[in-house]
Amino acid sequence: MDTLNKTKSYVYFIGIDISKETLDIAVMVRRSILVHNTISNEPKAIKDHMVNLKASLKFTTRNAVVGMEDTGIYGNHLINKLKTLKIDTVVDSPLRVKNSLGLIRGKTDKKDAERIALYLYKSRDILRLRVPKRPIIEQLAGLSTLRKRLQSLHIAMRVPLKENTGFVKKGLIEQNNRLCSRSIDALRLDIQDVEDSIEATWKADEETNRLMTLIQSVPCVGPVVALEILICTNEFKNVRTIKQFASYAGVAPFPYKSGTTVSKKTRTSKIANKKMKALLHCSAVLAKRFIPDIKAYYHRKMDIEGKHKMSVLNAIRLKIAARVYSCVKNNRLYEKKHEYRPTTDLDLPT
Repeated sequence: MDTLNKTKSYVYFIGIDISKETLDIAVMVRRSILVHNTISNEPKAIKDHMVNLKASLKFTTRNAVVGMEDTGIYGNHLINKLKTLKIDTVVDSPLRVKNSLGLIRGKTDKKDAERIALYLYKSRDILRLRVPKRPIIEQLAGLSTLRKRLQSLHIAMRVPLKENTGFVKKGLIEQNNRLCSRSIDALRLDIQDVEDSIEATWKADEETNRLMTLIQSVPCVGPVVALEILICTNEFKNVRTIKQFASYAGVAPFPYKSGTTVSKKTRTSKIANKKMKALLHCSAVLAKRFIPDIKAYYHRKMDIEGKHKMSVLNAIRLKIAARVYSCVKNNRLYEKKHEYRPTTDLDLPT
């Protein structure tokens, strides 16, 4: 969710399919493909092609929009050049693009570029333009990814050694532990260095320091959860309300009913940022044990009202997220005792 375009009337819809080595570019006008080209995924090639395309078709930055699927780092060259050329850009999830086009048969890079252009054309009145992240957020996102990789390696080294206990001869266990000890210690030190670098980075910037302080003031929201919220919401610029965040993180329940015969339980959607949901779940588990009001809420819902455990935990996730958004919205630290003020963003669970 980025900036909603409300003023521009686009004529040229440029769909780009991204791969590691090449870019397939399709230009659509009134549902007709005018141009299709394949170029290398390099900054100079991208700049030259976009300049030539602009000159040959005579489009302007007011009547053209470029769209692509979110492919991670492979789209960085393209995004940076489009930003330099000041061309409106839409970066959307592959699932959203696919679902918008109905039944699809076959797949080629050329066809995918044309389908992205068609998606832009069909969605032209509700397109959400990409909001660039500040360099410090990009840096924090990279450090967070690096930390996750190192932690995965650390776990992959330690867990098998622990599982050998009781099933392998003691001499072999000691030998394996000795042979792996330097690698495990090095990974642990690297993880600590990355965490120190993350903390120093967000503390060095006034805005990220303010937001991280506000987020972490909510009980059971630690620096890892706070950082992930900051990154995935782009400092709350892309995901502005608790209602949007609840849907994004997969903690908003949705009904499933049709007519009088189809009526399933209200459930959360599987379409979500699962990493964010997992981190909120860790916070919820801690909160139900150590936060008095959450602990009382969990006891009432489970033992008195007989609610399902995961349903209650999901409500606690939502409570924690709502408290974070409330602190950020009001620019104040979380207070245990406060005067109740009703919110219109989302009806919170009672």
